[in-house]
Amino acid sequence: MTKNRENDNACNLDVFNNFESFFDISHDLFCIAGYDGYFKRINPAVSKLLGYTNEELFANPINYFVYKNDQEKTTTARNELRSQIPLFDFENRYLTKSGQIVWLSWTSIPIEDEQIIYAVAKNITHKKELEKERKLHLKQLTEINQEFKKLSYSTAHDLRSPVNNILTILELIDTSDIKNEETLEFINILKATTDTLKENLNEHFKFLNDKNQNPNTPLEEITLSATLNEVLASINSLIQNSQATISIDFSRIDKINFNKTYLKSIFLNLITNSIKYAKPNTLSNISIHSEITNSATQLIISDNGIGFDLEKVKDKVFGLHQTFNDHADSSGIGLYLVHNHVTNLGGQITLDSKLNEGSTFTITFKD
Repeated sequence: MTKNRENDNACNLDVFNNFESFFDISHDLFCIAGYDGYFKRINPAVSKLLGYTNEELFANPINYFVYKNDQEKTTTARNELRSQIPLFDFENRYLTKSGQIVWLSWTSIPIEDEQIIYAVAKNITHKKELEKERKLHLKQLTEINQEFKKLSYSTAHDLRSPVNNILTILELIDTSDIKNEETLEFINILKATTDTLKENLNEHFKFLNDKNQNPNTPLEEITLSATLNEVLASINSLIQNSQATISIDFSRIDKINFNKTYLKSIFLNLITNSIKYAKPNTLSNISIHSEITNSATQLIISDNGIGFDLEKVKDKVFGLHQTFNDHADSSGIGLYLVHNHVTNLGGQITLDSKLNEGSTFTITFKD
């Protein structure tokens, strides 16, 4: 019996020693605080983080080390602990001896009989800095988007007048006296193109007005082939002059739920980019087709153009004002718009490309 007790005592001593070691070497902040608001015991991580000696930490009330703006809520939390309400994931700021602010996340358990509180804290300063940086980026992005909306609204509004003037002039032209068939064809193409431009501007203007009144982008069932045909008609002259070949296959799926204005912009930007960035002395060959992959609807647009060196451009491809060649018409806005149209409605867009081997954009629509 005596030997068993000795073994139990030795075992308890080992457990106690292990606890002491764990308490001392932990990178988390371990504290035992009294109901009187003072530290009773702390591990080395506390003094290491706050920069005070143990004597200074024991001599002052805990609130002395808490950042001024968080002292009131810390006092309220401590009062709740005294009422036997445990504390989980309580965040507050402490001020180090050097004046640096650190964020701590606390888990605290009160022990009524002993009038003490066991507490463990994690240093979450890095996490808070990341959150702050993220909020700053979101704020900047929101401001950029607001400016871009204003610019789009102003541009759409200002362009309608000259387009209407062109249409008026075309209506005044008496084509009955024009005998040259080629000239008549050019006038008809010009009128059709201007009509389409007017329609697109009206749609865009209406969309911007609706967007200002209702921030949720309207969705509707859209036919891919019909929407694409509208876009192709509006750039018919560009396609003919470039002698680009466009192959289309929507046999897998031809209807999606999306925003029509967004989809027309996606088609317009990706097709005109394919023509604009064709390889020298090579006719542009563009493939547009739909797929269903893992139950997700996809739109895939490929070309045989100059492509991208993805090792160099990496994630900058869809950035605003990012240009990767010296083409006179490069503005770095087209792909930014395409990316925004897709991601704003919960979709994804990826790029597969090699320099001088063309590009493939895969758009996966949200279910």
